[in-house]
This record gives sequence, C-alpha cells and structure tokens, in this order.
Amino acid sequence: MFNKLKEKKLALIALLVLGTLCVITVFAEFIAPYDYDEDNRENPYQPPTKIHCIDAGGRFHFIPFVYTSDKYLSENYERIYTESTAKHYSLRLFPKGDAYHLWGVIKWDRHLFGVGESAKMYLCGTDARGRDLFSRIVHGGRISLSIGIIGVFIAMVLGTIIGGLAGYFGGIVDQCIMRCAELFMMIPSFYLLLAIRASLPPDLSSAHVYFFVTCLLSLIGWAGLARIIRGMVLSLKEQDFVLAARLLGTNHFNVIVKHLLPHTTSYLLVAMSISIPGYILAESALSLLGLGIQEPFVSWGMLLSDALSIAQLKFHVWMLFPGVFIFITVFCCNVLGDSLRDVMDPLTKMKL
Repeated sequence: MFNKLKEKKLALIALLVLGTLCVITVFAEFIAPYDYDEDNRENPYQPPTKIHCIDAGGRFHFIPFVYTSDKYLSENYERIYTESTAKHYSLRLFPKGDAYHLWGVIKWDRHLFGVGESAKMYLCGTDARGRDLFSRIVHGGRISLSIGIIGVFIAMVLGTIIGGLAGYFGGIVDQCIMRCAELFMMIPSFYLLLAIRASLPPDLSSAHVYFFVTCLLSLIGWAGLARIIRGMVLSLKEQDFVLAARLLGTNHFNVIVKHLLPHTTSYLLVAMSISIPGYILAESALSLLGLGIQEPFVSWGMLLSDALSIAQLKFHVWMLFPGVFIFITVFCCNVLGDSLRDVMDPLTKMKL
C-alpha cells in the first residue's frame, strides 16, 4: 500500500511537471525574458547569470538582484567573464520592454520577469551568438512538445482506424493491412525515418520541415498500434453486445465506432503517454543530425546540436541544458504512462 501511494504521488508530480512545461511553452513570449532570436554578439558563451540576495558589502536584500559582467581574454584567448559588483540590478516582475505598434496603437512588450534596465540576465547562459539559452529553450519546447503530442495523436487515429478495420472485417482486408503494417515494422524505424527525410528536398522552409517531420513520425508509429488494436477488436467482435448490435441491423461503421473502439480507450491513453517520449527523442535526433528543425525555428534537439563537440562540453557545459529538459519530459511521460497502466490494467486491480 505504501509503495502504491508513493507511485501515485510520483505520477501526480510528473503530471504537474508536464502541465507546467506545456503552460510555459504556450506562453513562451511572456515567460521568456528575451526573444529567442535576439542576439548580443558582445557576449557569446556567457555563463549563467548568478542571482544574489547578499551584495559585495555583506548587506542582505529582500529582492534578488544580478550584476553585470566584465570580460577579458586570457593568455589562451579564452573569453573570461567576471561580475562587476559596482552596481546591482534588481529583478522585476512584468518589466516593460520595447514598444511596438499594433493596429495603430503603441503597446509595450512585457515579460514575466527581468531586470528591466541596461543589464542582462541569462539564466542558462548564452550561445555562440550571445542569445539567451533559457529563452530559446522555452520557445524550443513549443516545437518539441507539439511534435510529440500531434505526432502521437495522428498515429493513434491512423492505428486505431486501420487496426479496427482489419480486426472487424478479417479475411483479405486483414491480410493486406497486416502485411503492410509488418512491412513498416520490419525496417528499423529510425533508419527509415532518416531515409525518408533525406529523400525530401534540402531547401525546405522551417514550416515545411515541421510539417513533414510530424507526418513522418506518425507514418512510422501507426503500424505497431494497429496490430494491437486489431487483436483487441478480434476478441471484442465475438462478444454478446457486438453480436446483438449486428442482429439489430446496426451498420458496420456504427458497430466499429460506437461498440468496438470505445473499449480500446484505456489502452490508447496508456500507449499515448508512453509513445510521446519516443516522438520527442526522434525529433531531437533528427535535429541533432541536421535533418530536423533548423533556423530560424528552434527546438530542443537543434539546441542540443550545439553541444556536440568535446570543447563545448568542457568549456560551455551549460549548452547541455536542452538535454536536461528532454530528460525531464521523457522521464515524466514514462512515469505517467506506467501509472496509467497500473490503474487501467484489470490484472493489476485484481492483485490490489
């Protein structure tokens, strides 16, 4: 009983973390202190900004603050950043940013937090062009998470419909669909994904790449789900409630949609939560290899590609922060999927 309570608490924490990540990415323009493409060429590879509550004189401040950074080149031409403690800049909520025109009205660009002055605050450091890595991670999560969710949803719809048709009609329909599904499952999915993506034109825009990557992931992921749904429908269609519906003259479409597929909902929820990490990792791998999302769009995999070299890992370890967000998302999805499986599995309930 104690272990079950711990699992439920862990699942609740995972759900809260995933919900927080989704909310952050939806409101990325407001959460991120800077635009994802706003660069500062004078501060490339600046380490994460330290947030202080005690100043250089030992005085405590209730409002956290940051210092500006001075930089110089070492004898090995390495850029070294040091804090300038002459003046501190307090953190502010909803600082007023730059003005812009919307429908003839001057509006102010506001963010959740910032320093609101000439100083800069980089929570996760900067990249080679001096762009705030935290802001880019927040905006990149919008693409990485949406590809996982949308891709899984499309694959679930395809797999459910195709598997339901194969299991219900059987015969030649079942044979053709299952042989096609086995063809997709026979080829290693990642290599098939690379081959299909490499066959596309290299000069595609970022929007087209996003669309094609989502469709490719869905195209590869439906086959395994269709086989399982087909097996479930094969057993369900011999049940009394299905036979009664057919004897009453219910057409095939209503039998499949209203009587068979609703009984697969519990499995689909579990499969969806477990499959999302695979889609996120696949998109990250494609972007890491330069075949996925590219500039000017940003995704977690594309950001992680900047940390491929040993020099980056040694001197700019903060470039691995996108990988931390990928790990947290994948871990939470797996924990949530395992908890849903335990709740919805009849055998597990009997053991309890």
